[in-house]
Amino acid sequence: MPHPFRKANLQALDRAVREALRTRHYALRTEKAYVQWIRRFVIFHGGRRPSDMAAPEIQQFLTYLATKRRVTASTQNQALGALVFLYRHVLKKEPGDFSDFPRARRPKRLPVVLSRPEVQALLAHLQGVESLVGRLLYGTGMRISEALRLRVQDLGSDRSEITVRAGKGDKDRRVPLPASLKADLYAHLDERRRQYEADRAEGMHEVELPNALARKYPQAPFEWKWQYVFASPTFSVDPRTRTRRRHHLHPIRGQRAVKKAANAAGLTAHFCLS
Repeated sequence: MPHPFRKANLQALDRAVREALRTRHYALRTEKAYVQWIRRFVIFHGGRRPSDMAAPEIQQFLTYLATKRRVTASTQNQALGALVFLYRHVLKKEPGDFSDFPRARRPKRLPVVLSRPEVQALLAHLQGVESLVGRLLYGTGMRISEALRLRVQDLGSDRSEITVRAGKGDKDRRVPLPASLKADLYAHLDERRRQYEADRAEGMHEVELPNALARKYPQAPFEWKWQYVFASPTFSVDPRTRTRRRHHLHPIRGQRAVKKAANAAGLTAHFCLS
């Protein structure tokens, strides 16, 4: 007689997954995605506990994503990464071999490359801080996530370079700071300093730091050199610590500004900042 399966406690599972991800310093976006994929995996199998499932159930789920949902290869890979993380780091067990599943097709698309006049037209229609960020991306080759995470101390005025922390592959690197951007960038920093001083007067100048740094240097989150260069105009609540503070600009704001500028410039290509 078959065993009745045990129902998963989704809230407890969420907490365990989040704790394991935060211990390993995964990004918040990855945390949200992994929690959702693990929930979908459990719900797909009728609410069964993941500890009572293994390779066959993982294979069924990944097959379903490719053949029924027709997700992209990157989406299927993200789901795969979430399930591998669940079994290895949360459940502490190997699920077995599930490698024989249909792989989602990776679409073949040509990269969108703007000509120099198109880039100039796009930048000309950006305004405010988005204009500065856009010119910084174009002049340095940084990704938008790297630019928005810049701290004050990452701007090396004496060396005319910028230090990019934890970029692709979690590696640090240096990029040249274009001379044409120096005046505008440091004028922006003057405004940012005034904002920081106003926040400090209100006791709202703490900034988010990686856990290890915050523990090692407890005063660092309150120091000017650790502040974000491109700070949000509003305060928000950190979903991990529930602390209300000023984070960096959200990437969506930049993407919306670029889309608006592209429309104004008459550019028809589909592209976004990443």
